[in-house]
Amino acid sequence: MDLKNNEITANNNRWKKEIFLFLISQNLSMFGSSVVGFSIIWYITLKTSSGSWITISTIAALTPQIFISLWAGVVADRYSRKMIIMLSDGFTALATLAAFAAFHAGFESLTLLIAVSFFRSIGGGFQSPAVNALYPQIVPADQLVRINGINQTLNNILLLISPAVGGFILGTMGIKWTFLIDVSTALLAIVIMAAIRVKAQPRKTAPNGSIIAELKSGVRYTLDNPLLKTITICYAVSFILITPAAFLSPLMVARNFGGEVWRLTANEIFWTAGSLLGGAYIAWRGDFHDKVAVIAVSLAGFGIIFTLMGLTKIFWVFLALDCVAGIFLPFMITAQTVLIQTNTDESYMGRVFSLLQFVSQGVMPLAILCFGPLGDLVDIRYIIIVCGLLEALWGIWFKRAAGRAQKLAS
Repeated sequence: MDLKNNEITANNNRWKKEIFLFLISQNLSMFGSSVVGFSIIWYITLKTSSGSWITISTIAALTPQIFISLWAGVVADRYSRKMIIMLSDGFTALATLAAFAAFHAGFESLTLLIAVSFFRSIGGGFQSPAVNALYPQIVPADQLVRINGINQTLNNILLLISPAVGGFILGTMGIKWTFLIDVSTALLAIVIMAAIRVKAQPRKTAPNGSIIAELKSGVRYTLDNPLLKTITICYAVSFILITPAAFLSPLMVARNFGGEVWRLTANEIFWTAGSLLGGAYIAWRGDFHDKVAVIAVSLAGFGIIFTLMGLTKIFWVFLALDCVAGIFLPFMITAQTVLIQTNTDESYMGRVFSLLQFVSQGVMPLAILCFGPLGDLVDIRYIIIVCGLLEALWGIWFKRAAGRAQKLAS
């Protein structure tokens, strides 16, 4: 009996150690990427104040992930997810290091920044499905909500710091020095990731099977599952409606409240502070029974708050609403992620997450192609108000549709 208890204790300590290292590794990687991401958007915003340039930058950052995401899911289900994550971080670090070298040599160009965003997106496209699919290989199923909540909290602590770091370095030293931060954090993330032991992932297809066949199998599996199909549709519509608030809010702040760097930084910090509060609550609570309801309330909450943000003309009120909206983000992300992780066969996990990434990031460039140029013709506040109202209604639809899907699945 004592031997059995010792084995259980050892197993508990082992997964806790592995997930600790994994969370540190991925949050270091995310911190560096966030510093660079914010800096690139702000640099372009302050240099051009153009919705069209923001559109080009956003498309460059999203398009590669769209084209490779489905294939990345097959790769994540075929090969070591740990190795995929490490190679992706390495590729991103090389692209960013090249950008530093070019800017240090005096070749400062918006076109170069667009190219850097493009190549960094390739690395992210392979990394994201592998990261989401790896959690169930490390974490017990009954701990997924808590661990995802802790991850959201860590994400938001670093996201709270990264805009401040990015804004400070951009305003005082120049954008090129933000590139070195990303390179350093990526290298640290790779070293830590190398120390993690991950159990072998299950497979339901032969290693020499056709990639196209595996891709079709993953899509078929997702669309044949009523709940996963509903979540996929929800992703598509939600990300279209969230696009204006997500990508045009810096431009809205610059045009309506002032183009100082501190305002752009405050916009990100207040959003992240709200997300930090939400993530901390989830980590403390540990689980919530009705994940579908959590997603629906989050979508409706986003819509209502975005509408109010578009209506206000007072910057501090805008920031307060920004903070409240941020609270909903970890609830929605955690509930969606765990709902997928607990309703998907582990051998299909990479392909399911890659399909959702394909859908969400596929619609966003199309949306930004519409909303970006429209933002140069129409007050961005009106765009955000309309999309916010539609998002609130969409939350109601999701609650009903997902409820029906769960009944069919049971």
